[in-house]
Amino acid sequence: MADKPYAPACERNRDPILAVLREHFADRRAVLEIGSGTGQHAVHFAAALPQLQWQTSERAEHHDGIRLWLDEAALPNLRPPIALDVADDDWPAQRYDAAFSANTLHIMAWPEVQAMFAGLGRVLAADATLVVYGPFNLDGRFTSDSNAAFDDWLKARGAHMGIRDLAAVDALAATIGLQRIAKIEMPAHNFCIVWRRVTA
Repeated sequence: MADKPYAPACERNRDPILAVLREHFADRRAVLEIGSGTGQHAVHFAAALPQLQWQTSERAEHHDGIRLWLDEAALPNLRPPIALDVADDDWPAQRYDAAFSANTLHIMAWPEVQAMFAGLGRVLAADATLVVYGPFNLDGRFTSDSNAAFDDWLKARGAHMGIRDLAAVDALAATIGLQRIAKIEMPAHNFCIVWRRVTA
């Protein structure tokens, strides 16, 4: 049997993120996770938040690894991964009252970030909540020397990558009726940003 994929960062950040989700997803029922990665987050959060139907998604080449985590966990509220490339128009037909994504915006090209929010605009319910975890710049500045070094490392891997400025992401969120309601500092100079949809 193949070994499950494993990301040490998921183990380090899952409990601080869970504390945010416990508060902001307490009244949510159906969540779309964009970029489920290894599947570790999905298993941890679905186990702790049994009222949520947790829909994993990723590019197809990562599905086998995600399924290894999901099959082992055998949670009734955890959905097998759907193929989702944010740049494609093929988003699920279902509506979700919550969405979550971790460590994705700085990996995507900016047009892909724009496409992600456009896609969310089609699948989020009128009162939906979005939580995004990761590094952000504030007022055009890095929040730490380590984030500046991380941004350099990202750009060396691909010129399209980079830490996003929160104001620019807020502006994208506003185009689909999302208003930021929380900016929560997390370990390792990351944030959980929470938006709530205020218009249909």
